[in-house]
Amino acid sequence: MKMETVLSGIRPTGRLHLGNYFGALRNFVRMQHEARCFFFIADYHSLTTHPDPASMHDNIRDVLAEYLAAGLDPEVATIYVQSDVPQVAELSMLLSMHAPVGELERTASFKDKIRKQPQNVNAGLLTYPVLMAADILQHRADKVPVGKDQEQHLELTRVYARRFNSFYGVEYFKEPTAYNFGTELVKVPGLDGSGKMGKSEGNGLYLSDSDADIRKKVMRAVSDSGPAEPGAPMSEPVANLFTLLRLVSAPEVVAHFTDTYNRCEIRYGDLKKQLAEDIVAVVAPIRERIEAIRADEAYLHRVTSEGAERARESSAATLADVREIMGIKRF
Repeated sequence: MKMETVLSGIRPTGRLHLGNYFGALRNFVRMQHEARCFFFIADYHSLTTHPDPASMHDNIRDVLAEYLAAGLDPEVATIYVQSDVPQVAELSMLLSMHAPVGELERTASFKDKIRKQPQNVNAGLLTYPVLMAADILQHRADKVPVGKDQEQHLELTRVYARRFNSFYGVEYFKEPTAYNFGTELVKVPGLDGSGKMGKSEGNGLYLSDSDADIRKKVMRAVSDSGPAEPGAPMSEPVANLFTLLRLVSAPEVVAHFTDTYNRCEIRYGDLKKQLAEDIVAVVAPIRERIEAIRADEAYLHRVTSEGAERARESSAATLADVREIMGIKRF
C-alpha cells in the first residue's frame, strides 16, 4: 500500500514548550515511521512580520536543534529549511495567478494581522495562504496537521488544487486534508491557572529551560486555598496542575496527590515540588541533547543539506509538471 505523505512546518519565532512536546511533537515522532513525512522550518513565512535579521539564523538553529532533540529523525523524515528549496517560491507565484485578491483579503488571518501590525501591511501577509499552499502542494501532501488558526489556509489550499485542476482540465493536485493524529490532542495547560500553554501568554515551560527555571516557574504556578470539603470538584488552576502531573509523573504519584486532595489534606507546596522534579526529569535530557546538537555545526549542516536535497527533488518534480500543464516550456 502506498505510504501517505504528511507535511508540517514551524515558524522560527520562539522556543518549544511542553505543550508542543506533549501535543504535536510526540505525534510527529511516531508518525515519521508511519508516513512519508516532510518537516520544514518556515523562514519565508516569518518574514511577513519583519523579524530581526541578526537573530534569524540563530532562531532557525534553535528550532532545528529542539525538533531533533525531541526525536525527529533525519534518517527517516525529510527535515529542511523552507528557503533552501527555491522551487516553492516559483510554485507560489504560479499558484497566485489563480488566487483572486478579494479572496485573500477576506481571510481571517490577514484581517487579524493588519489589525496587529497596521504599520506593516505587506504583500507577503496577503499572499501567505498561497505560499502555504505551495508548501503543501509541492510535495503532493495527503495530510497536514494544522491548528485552528490555519484551517482556513488549508481550505484555500484545497480550493487552489481544485481550481488548478478544473482550469487546466487535469487531475493533478490532490486535495490535502487536516490531520489530528487520529486522537484528541493533549491540551497542556499553562501555569497561570487558565487556558493552554503558549508563547504569547508567558505561561510556558520550555524544553530549553534550566532546572532552576523550571522549579521557580512551577512553584509560582497558580493554585487555590484547597478543597472546601472531601471530594469537592477541583478549580481550574488545580485541575491544570493535576493535568501536568499526569503527563510527567508516575501513576502512584498521581494517585497519592489525588487521594490527599480528596481527603482535604493536600499541601500544594508538596505537589508543586514533586511536579517540578518530575518535569525536570523529562526536560533535562532533552535540554542536554538540544545544547549538544545546537553546538554541532557539522551535524546541522548535514541534516539541512540532505533534507534540502530530498525536498528539492520532490518539489522540482512537481514544479516541472505544473510548468508543463500551464504551457511554460523551454525552446
